[in-house]
Amino acid sequence: MSAETNEKIALNWFEAFNEHNLEKLLSLYADDAIHFSPKLKVRRPETHGYVKGKEALREWWHDAFDRLPSLHYTVTTLTANNNRVFMEYVRSVEGEFEMLVAEVLEIENDKIVSSRVYHG
Repeated sequence: MSAETNEKIALNWFEAFNEHNLEKLLSLYADDAIHFSPKLKVRRPETHGYVKGKEALREWWHDAFDRLPSLHYTVTTLTANNNRVFMEYVRSVEGEFEMLVAEVLEIENDKIVSSRVYHG
């Protein structure tokens, strides 16, 4: 995979996320993908911040989109190589302070196999 291809996957990820389009977002992931988020760790402590598989991702994001209808990410930086993309973005939700977020997407065979979120 090329850095350019991985950057396109990241841009598609932002588009799907900002549309709150679950099916489009999930189509970017491998069936057994793993996701880590500090917000997940707080909201669902039993997960220790991790979910695995598309159904778990679907539940997590469905809940987020329902609770936070104004949730939106604004890309600030994308740095891609042949197997990952490092993304920096601003998380915006009406009524909350904006938050700078970093996230790494690990990509194999045109699918995201893992993602890790970092809040700063």
